[in-house]
Amino acid sequence: MVAPNSEFEDQNQQQHINIELSEAAAEGIYSNLVLVSHSPSEFVIDFARLLPGPPKGKVYSRIIMTPMHAKSLIATLQENLSRYERNFGTIVPPPGPAGRGQGPAGQGPGNEFDL
Repeated sequence: MVAPNSEFEDQNQQQHINIELSEAAAEGIYSNLVLVSHSPSEFVIDFARLLPGPPKGKVYSRIIMTPMHAKSLIATLQENLSRYERNFGTIVPPPGPAGRGQGPAGQGPGNEFDL
């Protein structure tokens, strides 16, 4: 018979997960534009790059996740931004459309965000 508290003790123990990081993934991908769309069952996050010149961007990475994981991602990013600001000072968004989360064509807040 299992003791009543053993279920909670197992959940409170830290779980160690080995994550493999390939050399290509370790290099990272620069992105200065994020496009987000969603359905009832998933969020699609496209990381793109928009460079000076013709207003044409290219998606370099697409992440698809459940709404629950998207919410967890937001919480994790918020926690890490708070830690960053405690260590390095407040992040001040630049003035103009990018600082208000508008797209490159000034389309207003919605499904894209300049990084």
